[in-house]
Amino acid sequence: MIGAVIAMQSEADILLQNMKISRSLTVSGKQIHVGKAFGKDVALCICGVGKVNAALGTQLLVSKFDAEKILNFGVAGGLNETTKLCEVYQISAAVQFDFDLVQLNGTKIGTLNEYEENYLHLNLLPKSFEKRRLGTADRFNDSAEDYDLLTRELNADIRDMEGAAIVQAAFAASLPVYSVKAISDVAGSGSTTEQFLINKDKALANLKAALPAIFDNL
Repeated sequence: MIGAVIAMQSEADILLQNMKISRSLTVSGKQIHVGKAFGKDVALCICGVGKVNAALGTQLLVSKFDAEKILNFGVAGGLNETTKLCEVYQISAAVQFDFDLVQLNGTKIGTLNEYEENYLHLNLLPKSFEKRRLGTADRFNDSAEDYDLLTRELNADIRDMEGAAIVQAAFAASLPVYSVKAISDVAGSGSTTEQFLINKDKALANLKAALPAIFDNL
């Protein structure tokens, strides 16, 4: 069973439109749809925005639906010239850039207490999906300080609000985890909110077109 953890309904819809649903239910306030997509068994959880929602959604799929691997996809923000608007990328590594034990442990920003490195490395799809690094935090903003941290210290290419938390939860369950993102906005090109509203549908259309190849390799 593939456990798909998706933040927003609009993101989930691109898979639900290609899914033969056998049952739909609500568990711990989260909508979950179970069925088949592209010939494979899938349980899709619409978890909601943010890291706690993402971790909870992942754990529900693990403990209640026997997920054997975890997939996350959706729109995200680009941070540099290597990320193009509406293009689709797979995530090779993810870090929580709002997790800070530097003063206590002397570790790098984003290093979880149970790990020695700040970036957690994901499972990878074929080379046809270019690899990028993801920074995750519970905030959507145009903060110069966040941008500086993400690009100068962490060398991240993409940012979102769920991905690294999903990876952490999957790792806790010893499950492989994959993540694919389509770029809805790019830092330094005006308001990220305005860009998101303008580009979200096209980014999701490109991501939807990539789903057959993604599932073929899961």
